[in-house]
Amino acid sequence: MGYLMKSGVGQMKLLHSRVPVETALQDPQLDESKKNKLRLSQEAREFAEKNLHLKVTKNYTSYVELGRPYVTYVISAAPRWELKHYQWSYPFMGKMPYKGYFNETDALEEEKELQKEDLDTYLRGVSAYSTLGWFNDPVLSSMLRYDDYDLVNTIIHETVHATLYIKQAADFNERLATFLGNKGAEQFYLKKEGPDSPTLKHIQQENEDHKLFSLFISTELNNLEKWYNELPATARSEEKRTERIRQIQEHFIKNLQPQLKTKAFDKFPELKLNNARLLVYKTYMQDLGDFEKLYELMGRDYSRFIEKCKSLEGAKDPAQSLKDLIATWRPVL
Repeated sequence: MGYLMKSGVGQMKLLHSRVPVETALQDPQLDESKKNKLRLSQEAREFAEKNLHLKVTKNYTSYVELGRPYVTYVISAAPRWELKHYQWSYPFMGKMPYKGYFNETDALEEEKELQKEDLDTYLRGVSAYSTLGWFNDPVLSSMLRYDDYDLVNTIIHETVHATLYIKQAADFNERLATFLGNKGAEQFYLKKEGPDSPTLKHIQQENEDHKLFSLFISTELNNLEKWYNELPATARSEEKRTERIRQIQEHFIKNLQPQLKTKAFDKFPELKLNNARLLVYKTYMQDLGDFEKLYELMGRDYSRFIEKCKSLEGAKDPAQSLKDLIATWRPVL
């Protein structure tokens, strides 16, 4: 069976397993802690639509008990001497820097094939994803393992995708959703628990850490890319490459970790990094400062920010267009 057919079958099985959230909440077999998370997911969904003015959909009004820790397994790849995504082409969505499988064995087989092509690979389990409006996405049992504020962030993140998704711009889309998920979760807990909320304080500290890490990893990735470009082919060795990547983690320990207020990036020094894994950071976290700048220019108005980002839909390179927009912005007097 081909990849698209397998994916279609997996998606249909998932959708056919849905039950309305109201039904799940009445299920005596469902753990009370899961029910509390489900109730929170509904609060987050309603907040995203009514307060953040994200697209109104029927997403997250149903629930699926997966019986496994992840909904899909996603593989990323990259050349060993270049910070460049290996990309796959999909109908309607265009090129994407990752490929997902509902079956872990299939993902592992794909990873082996990619490694035969001398590519770096990174395989990870995924707890949530968006079908970008093609289907009504359910809340998944894998999402209920998150901390409360991470669940809220995820619901908002995925609702951003349903609201705005620019074809052929996967990195931009993920950074946008990461940024707005962080901002949205902060606003959610401000409204739910008030300005003195311990949860809100933690989210604010974590968001500050995300800003610092984004600046750090953006600089490190740019420097690594420059190193790859300038290193003669005759001087290349796997030992040298491994040592150069390890320097990123050493810089983190020395220069950034002492500034962080939360444990959000505590595992970074021990991760097994390669180009494929580093590019995931590029996809989700590089240049988040550009979104912060636009957010400030929009008066920290979430809806106005979204509308301004929608103006980038026709851009060939929305990330560069965002930079240009910020550089040329003139407020209306």
